[in-house]
Amino acid sequence: MNNLDRFQLRLGYEFKNLSLLKQALSHRSVGRPNNERLEFLGDSILGFFVADKLFRSFPGESEGALTKMRASLVRENTLAIIARSLEMQPLLIMGGGELKSGGFNRDSVLSDAFESVVGAVYLDGGISSVEVLLLEIYKDRFESIKPAGLKDSKTTLQEFLQKRDCSLPVYEVVDESGDPHDLIFTVTCRIPGFNDKFQGVGKSRKLAEQTAAAQALEKFSFKAQ
Repeated sequence: MNNLDRFQLRLGYEFKNLSLLKQALSHRSVGRPNNERLEFLGDSILGFFVADKLFRSFPGESEGALTKMRASLVRENTLAIIARSLEMQPLLIMGGGELKSGGFNRDSVLSDAFESVVGAVYLDGGISSVEVLLLEIYKDRFESIKPAGLKDSKTTLQEFLQKRDCSLPVYEVVDESGDPHDLIFTVTCRIPGFNDKFQGVGKSRKLAEQTAAAQALEKFSFKAQ
C-alpha cells in the first residue's frame, strides 16, 4: 500500500480519479497544474457546509454568534490542525525552495491543501461525498462548540433561583430527531412554582438544556450577578 492509499484510508474517501488528489496536493511552487483553483472551490464548499450545519444546529442563535462559530471552525489554524491529523505534510508536492524552507509544515500551506482536497472530493464524488467526509472530520468539533452567550445560562439561572430560595429547574428530554449520527435534542426546562415551560434545541442534551435555560433567563429578564 502506497502513501496515497494510506491517506485515502485516513481521509475516509477513495478517489475514482487519482489525478484530482495529486493536483490537490500540488503547491503552486511546482508550476501548473497546482491546487490553487481547487483551494478556491474547496474554501467555498467548506464555508457553506459549516454555515449550514451551524444554522440547523443552533436555531435560536443570532447571525453574529453563528459567524463567530463558523470563523473558529474554518480558520487557518483549525484547518492546519486537521491537515496534520490526516498526516498530509509528507504528501505535499512542492518546489525545492519551498521544501527546504519548511513550507510543507506551514499553517497557510496545510490549510490551503486541505481546502483543495475538499474541492477535489467534490469534483470526484459530488456534494454527498463531501458531506459524509466533513461530518466525520468535524464530528468532535461540532459536538464541543458552543455559542458564547449560552456558556453560563444554566449556572446563571441556578444562581438566580438559589438567591431567591426558589426550587431548582427541572430539565427533560422530550424529543430526539434526525439520523443516528446527526441527532437533534429537544429539552424542556420547568421551574417549580412557575407555570411556564421553556424549550431548547441542540446537537446534544447539554446544549439543548443551555438553550432552554437561556429562554428562561430571557423570559424573566434574569440578569447575571
